[in-house]
This record gives sequence, C-alpha cells and structure tokens, in this order.
Amino acid sequence: MKKADLTAQQEKKKVALISVFAAVLITGGKLIIGLLTGSIGILSEALHSGLDFVAAAITYFAVKIADKPADKEHQYGHGKFENLSAFAETLLLFVTCIWIVYEASHRLITGKTHIEVSVWSYIVVISSIIIDFSRSRALSRVAKKYNSQALEADALHFSTDIWSSFVVLIGLVCAQFGYFIADPIAALVVAAIVILIAFRLGKRSIDVLLDRASPENIKKITAIIHGIPEVLSFHDLKIRPSGAYTFVELNIHVEPSLTIEQAHEISHKVEEKICAVIDKCEVHVHEEPENNHKAI
Repeated sequence: MKKADLTAQQEKKKVALISVFAAVLITGGKLIIGLLTGSIGILSEALHSGLDFVAAAITYFAVKIADKPADKEHQYGHGKFENLSAFAETLLLFVTCIWIVYEASHRLITGKTHIEVSVWSYIVVISSIIIDFSRSRALSRVAKKYNSQALEADALHFSTDIWSSFVVLIGLVCAQFGYFIADPIAALVVAAIVILIAFRLGKRSIDVLLDRASPENIKKITAIIHGIPEVLSFHDLKIRPSGAYTFVELNIHVEPSLTIEQAHEISHKVEEKICAVIDKCEVHVHEEPENNHKAI
C-alpha cells in the first residue's frame, strides 16, 4: 500500500473511531436524562443517537474494509463497502422515525404529555449539540478530503442530531412554562428532519450501488475529451463509482495513419487529463481508427 493511501486510511479510521466514542457518550447521557424526566423528545433523541452509534460502528468497519486493495473476488476493489454502509445507516434512520412517530402520536392521542424538566435536561441537550457540531465538522472535512461516502453519511447523522436536538431544546423550554404538548410535537419534528436526511442519504448510496453514473462527471469527461484535438470522436463512455474511487472506460477514435505508439500516447494523454480532474480515478481507453462508426 502506498504511503499516501496508508495515511488516508489511518486518518479515516481515526475520525470514525472518535465518532463511535462520541456517539456512546451522547446516547448514554440522553437515555439517562430521558428516563429520569420522561421526556419523549429526549428519549427519541436517545434512540436516534443510539442508532447513530450503530451507524458509526458500521462506518468504522466499512472504512477499514473499503481501503483494502483489489483481489480475485473483488476485482474493482472494496470501495462499495462504504456505499453499503451508507445504505445501512439509511435503514437505521428510518427505524428511528417509526418509533418516534409511534410514541409521540400515542402521547398526543392519550394526552399523557407531562414531563419533568430539570437543569440536567438542558445540560445533556446543549452538550449534545456542541459534540455533534464538532464531530460533524471533523467527519465532513475528512469525507471531503478523501471522497468517502461512509464518513459523509456519518457526518450527516451528526448534523441531523444538531437540528433535532435544537428542536428538542425548544420543546423543553415550552414544557418549562407548562406547554407539555410541545415535547411530543418536537419529537415529530425530529422524525421529519430524520426522514428528509435519510431520503437524501439513501438515494445517493443506492445510486452508487446501482452504478449510476454522475451527470457531473459525464459533463467533465466529455469536456476534457472535446478539448483534446488528437481525439476525433469517442463513444461508449462508461463511469462506475465505487466508494471513493471512480472507474472510467471509453473508446476514442484517432487518425488511421497513426502508429500504435502514437495512438497509445494519445490514450495516455486522455487518462492523465481525466485523472487530473476526478480524484482516485482509474481510466481505461481503447483506441480505434476513425471510420464511419457512430461516435460523439
């Protein structure tokens, strides 16, 4: 493994492991205070954070596996373990929503909305917001740096916690003044936020798992090839995302009079230009003599 790849793996594993410990701390605090106060808002947040712990653990192991080199069984590498991890986190988020909606709706229907608000309620929620903010920023930074969808999904989990915790905080303030109905309503708002984030995250992970090519990358590669005068036309452009990696295949047409070596130099030029624009990209180019073949 190259030194740069080893450094990337270590940094991703470190930020993922710290997130696991952060999730444990947040979940424990919310669960204890939620049980003591009877707040459905805080308990819903505890469940949300508990699933975040599971998601963080999944992310940690996914990052470890995804950076393994290609082998006979996984010829394109193990990158899609990251995308599979992101999809698993989406399912966990939807499980969270089902419980939150059920419990909050039950309390609204039965009228059992009274909760005990203490200073510890505010401490655990505010502390959660601070920890979630720091973890979200750290995960987003590393995810962007190494194009890691698993870490990006984890960052979305923590950023979701920030907003949902803020909503719960508002519910606690309202309950402090006797408006106890605000607590289950706050929990329903939490569920709505989680559903929105889960949908976005799930769509992206499914797109990658189904090998959906990014329209943005198609435009970039098309512009690059059109900017190379030696390439007369091209066809059968295929883009396959896998974790942090992108695999590109295409056929280019060149002058029939060129030697094999000259044609190879042109294909090498195409590969270099594409890899300069798309990080962690592996490109395979097939050269053909220009003829009447339908091409772009």
